[in-house]
Amino acid sequence: MERTKILVTGGAGYIGSHAVVELYNAGFQPVLVDNFSNSSEKVLSGIEQILGTKVPFHNIDCNDAEAMRAVFAEEGSLRGVIHFAAFKAVGESTQKPLEYYQNNVGSLLTLLQIMREFGVEALVFSSSCTVYGIPDALPVTEQTPTKKANSPYGATKQMCEDILRDVAAAPNNTLRTILLRYFNPIGAHPSAKIGELPLGVPQNLIPYVTQTAAGIREQLTIHGNTYDTPDGTNIRDYVHVVDLAKAHVVAVQRLLEAQGEAVETFNVGTGRGNSVLEVVQAFERASGQKLNYTIGPPRPGDVPAIYADVTKATEELGFQTTSTLEEALASAWKWQLSLGGEVKK
Repeated sequence: MERTKILVTGGAGYIGSHAVVELYNAGFQPVLVDNFSNSSEKVLSGIEQILGTKVPFHNIDCNDAEAMRAVFAEEGSLRGVIHFAAFKAVGESTQKPLEYYQNNVGSLLTLLQIMREFGVEALVFSSSCTVYGIPDALPVTEQTPTKKANSPYGATKQMCEDILRDVAAAPNNTLRTILLRYFNPIGAHPSAKIGELPLGVPQNLIPYVTQTAAGIREQLTIHGNTYDTPDGTNIRDYVHVVDLAKAHVVAVQRLLEAQGEAVETFNVGTGRGNSVLEVVQAFERASGQKLNYTIGPPRPGDVPAIYADVTKATEELGFQTTSTLEEALASAWKWQLSLGGEVKK
């Protein structure tokens, strides 16, 4: 039976590559688009080793309208899109705001125009809990007001959500969209064939933790210990990337079955918050490694604490995470060990 084709932009990225695997395992035919600006060609061979087959791939920039148009024309019969392609580092976005707005907002506009041209009417958009800014109360629900973002990265996600709602409200709109607001994805595929592969110095906590444990980094710096949290360090909702990837499959299925409203929003997290120090301690338990860490100043753009209320995703999508924090960290360590000396200093 012919598989339903789903375009995955940023499909060689961290979350995208795991979503490609889960889409294929669920009976879909993922079609990847990536320009390797924040990923590696090695990811494609990892996906192939897991699935036992190659998946269609196009090496292009999602801001390139002509190249994207050619992909839609060549592939034909695309039924939906998952749009991951974006710059994603909160700290970096405060240094390079113009690049973040151009890439993250511009690529969505290009994609939407071409989807309309080719009559593709289902979109899963990769959003973020950064749209909530610094929330007044925890956990955050989908009804929690979005505030002025704490970073240009968060602002791009808010703008993209607004664009998608405006499109849905337009007369004769046929686009159906699910906005998935991620919390903090961590971990790797159990095969250790794909995982988080930052280029250069990691911007995210877990790859820095694993690289420090592996001796690639001399020391982990915890950014701030005077936040208004029980141990003074940031609190986040850490979700296993495989669980997060499976949420995209459920979202695609919902869109293709034309359930729900024209635009729906779902938090994707565990519903629990863990501090940075708790993560360090959990990693030490999961890996058997002692971490060399120090306390440094807070980073610009960082929110003190945020974690999800996941009731809506559970009740309406039928989606729940299944992995523990230690299981996710153990998979991240297994992935780090599989890399050997490949990580760039």
